[in-house]
Amino acid sequence: MGNVYETVIGLEVHVELATKTKIFCGCSTAFGGAPNAHTCPVCTGMPGSLPVLNKKVVDHAMAVGLATNCTINRNCKFDRKNYFYPDNPQNYQITQFYQPICQNGYVEIEREDGGTKRIGIHEIHMEEDAGKLVHVDGEDVSIVDYNRAGVPLIEIVSEPDMRSAKEVIAYLEKLRLIIQYLGASDCKLNEGSMRADVNVSVREAGAAEFGTRTEMKNLNSFRAIANAIEAEKERQITRIESGEPVVQETRRWDDAKGCSYAMRSKENVQDYRYFPEPDLVPIQISDAWIQQVKNRQPEFQTEKMLRYERDYKLPRYDAQILTNSKFMADLFEETVAICGKPKKVSNWLMVETMRLLKEQGLQPEEIRFSPQHLAALVDLADEGIINSTVAKEVFEKVFAENIDPKKYVKEQGLMTVNDEGTLRAVIQQVIKDNPRSVEDYHSGKEKAIGFLVGQTMRAMKGKADPAMVNRILNEFL
Repeated sequence: MGNVYETVIGLEVHVELATKTKIFCGCSTAFGGAPNAHTCPVCTGMPGSLPVLNKKVVDHAMAVGLATNCTINRNCKFDRKNYFYPDNPQNYQITQFYQPICQNGYVEIEREDGGTKRIGIHEIHMEEDAGKLVHVDGEDVSIVDYNRAGVPLIEIVSEPDMRSAKEVIAYLEKLRLIIQYLGASDCKLNEGSMRADVNVSVREAGAAEFGTRTEMKNLNSFRAIANAIEAEKERQITRIESGEPVVQETRRWDDAKGCSYAMRSKENVQDYRYFPEPDLVPIQISDAWIQQVKNRQPEFQTEKMLRYERDYKLPRYDAQILTNSKFMADLFEETVAICGKPKKVSNWLMVETMRLLKEQGLQPEEIRFSPQHLAALVDLADEGIINSTVAKEVFEKVFAENIDPKKYVKEQGLMTVNDEGTLRAVIQQVIKDNPRSVEDYHSGKEKAIGFLVGQTMRAMKGKADPAMVNRILNEFL
């Protein structure tokens, strides 16, 4: 490839809002449940049924808009987007096309060189989700579950300001963190409460005009998004280099196969025949309402990091890692409130907890143990009731089953043995059984004592105090 190409990427991020009921009716938004159990005449599109707007949806949309530096439109309204698809019960979607609630915002992401880059947000609008088509394996049939129909969404439309998959992931992680801190959504990609449509085009470096873009729909993991962008970039460059046009179309990414395929040519705005929603009145947002939402805005990551450094005396690195997840930050603060040992709590979360999350492919939000049990473990280890090796083993049980560590240590007899008489007898036997190591130590091989410590710990079933073992061994030797 002789030419140098630049990738241009914009995102449409759909976020399911954390309301108890749907956007235009009183049905539950709970994930799961028997198919079509959370439905009524409104969200299944029955003739004669009328929508009523859920005020909490507007609150959440405004909160996200304010946190992403958007202008809030004091007068906004809903529109009908007409299209025919089996999971769309009314044959139209209620959305905001002409006057969205939020416009002209931005978030700042960190670049690899340590600087920051501003990613523009064109608009944020409110809309309803569609149902879900379930394709039956081995049968030429699809069935529809309308539980998700009418679940409130915001769609966050970025400007085409991103130039690499890394920038896209940084932008998504920043958005997810802001929204989770607000409590506006749990942003669980695996449950579909956050999903992204990715628009990708390429152009020769330095060119002023954008290339022809393609859109990839409903990507629901950061890995799939990064893979799809890289593959689509290469596909488009290959077409341009071989003299073939890039067609504007919607494509579906198959992460298992590592390739995408065309779904349909890109619709135009006219295809949707947008017109103002006749069954809903316009929304008038007062300055007082905006101020109420502003007053409820939480402490975000940057402020939280500074507070952790100041009040808990944590290093910046610890503060950043802990606040990278709202759930982890809450768990840290609740545990410290119980045991009062911030640095020790931080170490357990950053080392052992992160290790187990990584090994098991889990997100911090999937942690099952309670602050009470983590605090109890921190105290047991800190007070020397169990040694560090036993503490790590007990923590694995706490992580997996949320057991009470105090009760478990007592039942399993894991308390550190601090009885000096018992330890002296065991160490004397270890020295007697390992004359070669004793000889090595006396001839200047300092490391030989490590072997004798290990043998003592094994004889004590790991329950001795390592400091006491070292002291007695040094005395005997």
